[in-house]
Amino acid sequence: MNAVLEVQGRTQFQRSSLKSLRDNGNIPAVIYGVNKQNQPVSVNVGDLMKTIRDNGKNGVISLKLDGKMQNAILTDYQMDPLSKDIIHADFLAVDMSTELQVNVRIQLDGEAIGVKDGGVLQQPLHELSITATPSQIPQALHIDVTNLQVGENLTVGDISIAEGISINHDTEEVVVTILPPKQEEEISTGEQQSEGLPENLEGRETNAE
Repeated sequence: MNAVLEVQGRTQFQRSSLKSLRDNGNIPAVIYGVNKQNQPVSVNVGDLMKTIRDNGKNGVISLKLDGKMQNAILTDYQMDPLSKDIIHADFLAVDMSTELQVNVRIQLDGEAIGVKDGGVLQQPLHELSITATPSQIPQALHIDVTNLQVGENLTVGDISIAEGISINHDTEEVVVTILPPKQEEEISTGEQQSEGLPENLEGRETNAE
């Protein structure tokens, strides 16, 4: 059963109205989707945080608005840079039978043998784009690095996925590698330049197929 989150319709958009919302423990939000007009709403930030903790960031939520239910997923949220409080949320209305493209984080499990031997773990990819129906979207894509030795790497093709989920990346794309200590030292001192790591963003870009 999906988590239920009550939201309220929102018709006032002035700065003073938004301040009043937040002063009362609520934040502005928007429900959007294919063939659906954007619906401005407000939601209690405490209830939202509890739902995220209980349901996960990728879980399907039943939004209750004026007594009606709408299945949705939390696609993005904005945080205050100082307080780190959530100040705005975006919900994508979903059809449970329609596939979506979403970005899901990669979870590395275990401690690599190569790291124990002095190598340094590098992770070029922190999240992957997948296609799945809403109920199939995992909280994370797990990859076991325990047996990874110095000089070895694991690719997208090494990630185990459930039936019905497809990964929208080349199977040979490197997810994690173990660099020799000397090579890592050269990179750190600037003697050898790397292409750098992609940012590990909190939000997810989500597109309906």
